Amino acid sequence: MNSMPSGKLAPESLERCVLHFGGATRPELVVGPAVGEDAAVIRWPEGKFLVFTSDPIVGAGAGAGRLLVQVNANDVASKGGEPAFLAVTLILPPSLGEAGACALMTEIHGACAELGIAVAGGHTEFNDRYDRPVLMGAMIGMADRVLSARDIRPGDRLLATKHLAIEGLSILAQDRPDLLEPCMDRGELMEVASWGALTSVVPEARALRDLARFLHDPTEGGFWGGVSEMERLAGHRFRVEEDRVPLHPLTLRAAERLGFDPLHLIASGSLLAVLPPEALEEAGKRLDDLGIPWASVGEVAQEAFHGDVSTREELWGLLRRPLEVRS
Repeated sequence: MNSMPSGKLAPESLERCVLHFGGATRPELVVGPAVGEDAAVIRWPEGKFLVFTSDPIVGAGAGAGRLLVQVNANDVASKGGEPAFLAVTLILPPSLGEAGACALMTEIHGACAELGIAVAGGHTEFNDRYDRPVLMGAMIGMADRVLSARDIRPGDRLLATKHLAIEGLSILAQDRPDLLEPCMDRGELMEVASWGALTSVVPEARALRDLARFLHDPTEGGFWGGVSEMERLAGHRFRVEEDRVPLHPLTLRAAERLGFDPLHLIASGSLLAVLPPEALEEAGKRLDDLGIPWASVGEVAQEAFHGDVSTREELWGLLRRPLEVRS
């Protein structure tokens, strides 16, 4: 892999390694990424709401491009929006070379194409102040209605999709397999590592956005972090039936062996939806039709919420544990 000088890519390299990867084709994109174009121009449909988010991926290796798309798309989808346009800033170490830039953009292009997202622009440079890639995404989407926590009402139901702690367990399986090996065989460890492919919540958000009062993508702090964030926004406590919160048997086994609370483990991949009680049956039917597991895990209480958002996250302590020495 050839190292690059610091600075922007030459126009020919930029076209070959970056601009070639445009994600999905969208008719609203009037002016897209090109050498000499400083900004995108998008024709905005009348009657739509613009949903905007921005998230980085710092220091990640393989899969970083796909993850950049997923975390940004999850945020747009959780506001009831359809992820549509992505601007990408890549600040790369010179050692990564053109091939490295091309590999990242290939991942971004593939993930965007799957979700119908156009890469609308961005910036790419090599910088010798960095030894790991820094990826920054800014994504916008279109929504037909506004999902606001102000609309949450006592008696509304809380629904969770898939199972909790998907992202946290997949990170442990990839970065600290020594912690999980004593309680999992090789096949189970590979299964947990593959959960990283489940971190998108766009399909279930699309299915529920016209039914839900509010959607939320719980990340750091896990399930309880996400619930407390919604409680604070809504001003009401949520009455959670903890025994109904879906957890995979392998997650429960790891939590028991390592002594952590899986409901405080980073949880991208599960969508939390607050629904009017009369919408719960239809929501479940739609998710069943998509093959997405779900559970009704609680309801919004009359009681006002005056507490703090839970910031406890189990992952960082697990990653800092000494290496497991096996005899």
